[in-house]
Amino acid sequence: MFLRSTNRKKDGKDHRYFSVVENRRLSSGKTAQRTLLYLGEINDTQQSAWLKTLDVFDEQEQRNRELSLFPDDREIPDSAIDSLQVKLSGLELRRPRAFGNCWMACELWRELGLEEFWQQRLPEGREEVSWEKVLRLLVVNRWIEPGSEFRVHRQWFMDSAMDELMGVDFAVAEKDRLYRCLDRLLAHKQDLFLWLRQKWADLFHADFEVLLYDLTSTYFEGEMEENPKAKRGYSRDGRPDCLQLVIALVITTDGFPLAYEVMDGNTSDRTTLRGFLDKIENVYGKAKRMWVMDRGIPTEEILAEMRDPARQMSYLVGTSKSKIKQYEKKWLDLPWQKVRDSVDVKLFDQDGELYVLAKSTGRQAKETAMRRKRLVRLLRKLRAMRHSLPSRDQLLMRIGAAKTEAGRAFGFVHIDLPGEQVPVTRESFRFHVDKAKLQAAELRDGHYLLRSNLTAEDPAVLWARYVLLTQIEAVFRSLKSELRVRPIYHQLEHRADAHILIAFLAYCLQVTLKHHLMAHAPGLTPTSVMEKMATIQMIDVCIPTVDGRWLILPRYTQPDNDTKMLLHKLKIDLPAQPPPRITSSPSTATPVPASVP
Repeated sequence: MFLRSTNRKKDGKDHRYFSVVENRRLSSGKTAQRTLLYLGEINDTQQSAWLKTLDVFDEQEQRNRELSLFPDDREIPDSAIDSLQVKLSGLELRRPRAFGNCWMACELWRELGLEEFWQQRLPEGREEVSWEKVLRLLVVNRWIEPGSEFRVHRQWFMDSAMDELMGVDFAVAEKDRLYRCLDRLLAHKQDLFLWLRQKWADLFHADFEVLLYDLTSTYFEGEMEENPKAKRGYSRDGRPDCLQLVIALVITTDGFPLAYEVMDGNTSDRTTLRGFLDKIENVYGKAKRMWVMDRGIPTEEILAEMRDPARQMSYLVGTSKSKIKQYEKKWLDLPWQKVRDSVDVKLFDQDGELYVLAKSTGRQAKETAMRRKRLVRLLRKLRAMRHSLPSRDQLLMRIGAAKTEAGRAFGFVHIDLPGEQVPVTRESFRFHVDKAKLQAAELRDGHYLLRSNLTAEDPAVLWARYVLLTQIEAVFRSLKSELRVRPIYHQLEHRADAHILIAFLAYCLQVTLKHHLMAHAPGLTPTSVMEKMATIQMIDVCIPTVDGRWLILPRYTQPDNDTKMLLHKLKIDLPAQPPPRITSSPSTATPVPASVP
């Protein structure tokens, strides 16, 4: 990188502009230059009418001053009252840090009105930094580069431009302050749900009549003796060895989260729905809502309550495949109706409910292929065992491991094992595939049985709504992979719950950007956009002055053409460059943490 000056003649006057430029080697062997930072014009003339001034914050005098800057190779005219000479040859670039993605997250934070919401509910008091800014720091970090509060304090804040974007110093990232912020959030969770619902209705005309409901779990690291919710239960993360929490979530068909609840880790899915139905009615009022759920969540008792006309509720729920066999005689006499190119349905009324048997050829092929893949792998291992003929104890251990890996496919293989005192031979150890059972299972592949109390509803609409459950699965994947809500290290119950609230807020920013992209830049994902915005870095341009001080100009780098096009499509503009400041040393301009270990 080097400093380049450009002379331009404008209105009969000579002007000199400065930029920081880098050389890039092309595949052809040639070199191209790319402008990283544009520093603008520094006075090059002695006529006072042409003087260009700059609003600079003087840290020594603690006030803003209008200064005329001159390079040290030019004399300062007598008419220039408040001026400063800088040594361009001593220019230094310090503290490169992430800017573009942090700025985008802060813009979405303001668009959802979260700055206003939390300022009203987290008053500043005598604190040095507002709690809203501390929370914003945690949420932006959770979205961009999720880590612990200690990592935000130790490293990430210094690697980001959040100090310039929020107008704060390192006080916002003090370790104790970050943890104390978690103690203030949970009391405002219900108000937050109402606020976000109104914002999404205003911004995107979101529809809240059809709600998707599902549950997931996330696990802890540690004993968690002070958290009564930390229990062992059915782990959806494949970590039955860890204590966990259960998270119940309600979203719209567009993916907007409406509410969530954190429950004990051993909570059964079938015990959660009634409380959520009452909570949604209490918070948002009674309305004609349709609940879409997977099988295993509602009980027959709850479904009977939802069929009560006084509750004005409808439901669409998956049903176990055992029901298909139960009503097998009715299905045989009914014709298939095509609702999509690859989906056919049969339907009939039974006790005030509509049963819909759906057959998806695409899903059928997928389920059959998955089972056959596991089955082939299992048979290959069994053949290897029959070839090597290990001892009986080793054989049983290997079969146990193969059973765990094969899952349900193991049930289609019949295995003859030798007795306790019988040696393992090819005659005493045999196996074969139960072809009749396998064929019957493949005939059921791709079949789904849905039930609803909307007996007059179009089956094509019911199927389309049911497959939208993949939306809530996508939310859980985002929370666990991109936002890294797991594992949880917080020992206290309220801080573990606040950790999930921060991940929830980060997802709210993500889904807001997703819907902006759907309207203005379809095909792009929030992840790809944030990766592209991350290429815009902020750098402190440090220029020594003739009088021994330093002029600090925080400047973000110029976006490339793709990023400019993206910003144009989203109809947003980058902010103005931060104001410069004068300090006695460039190191004092860097918010170095005093407690970094």
